[in-house]
Amino acid sequence: MSTSKSSSGRQAEAASPRQKKTRSGAVSGKNVRRFRGVAMPYASHACIRAVKRAGHEPSIHGTKLWKSSCLIIDYLKKNTPKRRQHVLDAGCGWGITGIWCAQKWGSEVVSMDADPAVFPYLDAVAALNGVSTTPWVQRFEKVRKKDLKQTDILFGGDICFWDELVKPVGTMIDRAIDAGVGTIVIGDPERPTFHKMAEKVIQKHGGELLNWRLTGSVKATGALLVIHND
Repeated sequence: MSTSKSSSGRQAEAASPRQKKTRSGAVSGKNVRRFRGVAMPYASHACIRAVKRAGHEPSIHGTKLWKSSCLIIDYLKKNTPKRRQHVLDAGCGWGITGIWCAQKWGSEVVSMDADPAVFPYLDAVAALNGVSTTPWVQRFEKVRKKDLKQTDILFGGDICFWDELVKPVGTMIDRAIDAGVGTIVIGDPERPTFHKMAEKVIQKHGGELLNWRLTGSVKATGALLVIHND
């Protein structure tokens, strides 16, 4: 897979006096939520404000952390795949799911998004958690089978929000299965477009559609399309 390191946003702004370090080194405080061990900053956090001041403006909904990412994290924590060294976070946005994999499993994570403006935000969140990922600017339908040959897990949260995305997301999943990706997880708050895509994928490849709910620091409900291809 051809990737290049992002040069912007690699350094998160220093913590304010009101914030403190946790045992894992991530910042805690009123501008951060913690979920399954990762720090998730709000838009008011210093590191996010710094990126905004630098003029980075995502254009494809990459403006915050989406809760479907937490659904995927919770699933992966409870159903840890045997193969997890190489991970692709498709439509990553701020990339918290891939960051969790890098932090908890030591995975090599490729964070993919069609919008290059999300990567300074992802870099800030990753730095807050003491890890890094490899950025890849790419669209779903442009991901090739050969790009996925070494991938163990592919996931994506909130990536099928338009009718125009149903076919591209399905095409990416087709190629992932052909390439031998072991685990595929797509999370969504149950938009009709997601269900349309999931139904087509399950008819073609099998898999399961799981209802998932979170309580506690993050409250969320949704569905997960899960395919085990090992």
